[in-house]
Amino acid sequence: MKSRIITGALIVMAMGFVANTAFGQMSRGDRYSGAPWATRSPVLAQHGMVATEQPLASEIAISVLKKGGSAVDAAIAANAATGLMQPVLNGIGGDLFAIVYDPKTNKLYGYNGSGRAALGRDLAKMKEEVAAAYKRAGKPYAAHIPPVGSLPITVPGTVDAWFALHDKFGKLPMNEDLAPAISYAENGFPVTQLIAEYWKGNMAAFEKNKALIEELDNARHTYLIDGHTPAEGEIFKNPDLARTLSLIATGGRDAFYKGEIAHTIDAYFKRIGGDLRYEDFAKHHGEWVTPLSVNYRGYDVYELPPNGQGLAVLQILQILNGYDLKKMGAGSADALTAMLEAKRLAYEDLAKYYADPDFVKVPVKGLISQAYADERRKLIHLDHANTDIGPGNPQLFNGDTIYLTTADKDGMMVSLIQSNYRGMGSGLVADHLGFMFQDRGELFSLDPNAANAYAPGKRPFHTIIPGFVMKDGKPFMSFGLMGGDMQPQGHVQVLTDIIDFGMNVQEAGDAARWRHYGGREPTGEPSTGIGTVEMESGFDPKVKAELEKRGYKIVPGTGAFGGYQAIIRDPKTGVYWGASEMRKDGQALGY
Repeated sequence: MKSRIITGALIVMAMGFVANTAFGQMSRGDRYSGAPWATRSPVLAQHGMVATEQPLASEIAISVLKKGGSAVDAAIAANAATGLMQPVLNGIGGDLFAIVYDPKTNKLYGYNGSGRAALGRDLAKMKEEVAAAYKRAGKPYAAHIPPVGSLPITVPGTVDAWFALHDKFGKLPMNEDLAPAISYAENGFPVTQLIAEYWKGNMAAFEKNKALIEELDNARHTYLIDGHTPAEGEIFKNPDLARTLSLIATGGRDAFYKGEIAHTIDAYFKRIGGDLRYEDFAKHHGEWVTPLSVNYRGYDVYELPPNGQGLAVLQILQILNGYDLKKMGAGSADALTAMLEAKRLAYEDLAKYYADPDFVKVPVKGLISQAYADERRKLIHLDHANTDIGPGNPQLFNGDTIYLTTADKDGMMVSLIQSNYRGMGSGLVADHLGFMFQDRGELFSLDPNAANAYAPGKRPFHTIIPGFVMKDGKPFMSFGLMGGDMQPQGHVQVLTDIIDFGMNVQEAGDAARWRHYGGREPTGEPSTGIGTVEMESGFDPKVKAELEKRGYKIVPGTGAFGGYQAIIRDPKTGVYWGASEMRKDGQALGY
């Protein structure tokens, strides 16, 4: 099972690849500096930098910085705009995680803005409702929360996170941060190429699975234009979202969690038979958390603690500390084998141990310790894939998402990731609010003995992870790579591309990627053995053949390799180096 992958997105990405063959024998031009396969050079600027998946959002963020806003103000403004302009990936119906570097204190601050399951539904009731939902839809029962409808919805944490970040680090009033998104929602914007394809695919998927969705009329009203999804270049407006954002801009976070919006949501779920209530919203709160780190070849790499999957990045890097990847060579069979096996080992632990720390004790110290990594590394044999791996015992050592990043003239840097989870979300839009609820709760397990077992008021296992790197006590890079369980794999690939193989910030994003799937899942699905490795066309066919000899099943890439943005700061000159994902519609801008 390809869990944590946006299936609809895979379909439309594959369609895009086919369309490119229409240009016959003509391909891309040549570059005359840097890596010949890179799409462009890094963007350089002294005073501020932003990198987002939407050019208009990047422009909004730069305008906020020029007005005197902080990197946090710029990030909020860009995030609000992407929620409008890329609703197939994110919005205020989803969750948000962030890492902020504050130059005043020379510290990193983490925020976990994930929401919780309905207080009025326990595990037994969830199982009953899951079985009933599949029966109503005429589908066979699966011990897995459906990806659409009301059952996978948890309280959205994004708006709370905006205000928590703004209260601590904002300089401009919140209404100024949200004003550009409100204006675009009222007056419209042209839909970009990739998002138009995602939009079409996701709405078609909702129609296909409408028997699992309590009502779909609100989503159709919000996201269709005269009955069709917007095409590339077509102007889309969302006046309902403009009104919702205006209420938030003037009424603060309580307008969303305790005011008119919360009451509208409560009435909506009562009407359609969902379990979330006003009380769930009124009690919601995110939390400030301490980012965790490991040292990888002199670079301190930071991720957020569970309920997210950031620890997997740190586990993989600790294992890779025992290999000389530079000597092996970028894209070599040995380097890829080391990374694939390290990923497989870390994800076995991820499936067993990663969960909401308010409900279970996660052995964090053991999981990211070098001693535990040394033990796990003994299971790796570079000449063949290990056919028999499982989770280890760290107790013995215990002591489809958007990503954006911003940096300001004072040196503040923000690493922010925000998502509705799978595809566009649940398919449910509350009356006249203009945003779709996330389906993040699909990632709970229905096994009562699992660390990630569903429980009322619990936060599900989370895939979205912002990253940050410090070097010699100074900020080096804010970065992220969205895409379900691709995220830790992608973090490790761009980090090794930069640290081990000497690529610049843009080349690391443009380099060919791999993605492994088929391991044990946090939702309870068992491992499928060695699994499958998708590889982009940029890898040497001889290397792919060698990996197959070592026991891996290698298949062509389907496009699900994530979306990367990053900003590096030169510690000597203060110059920012920005990069944006060439697989997306985005852009890095500086001034």
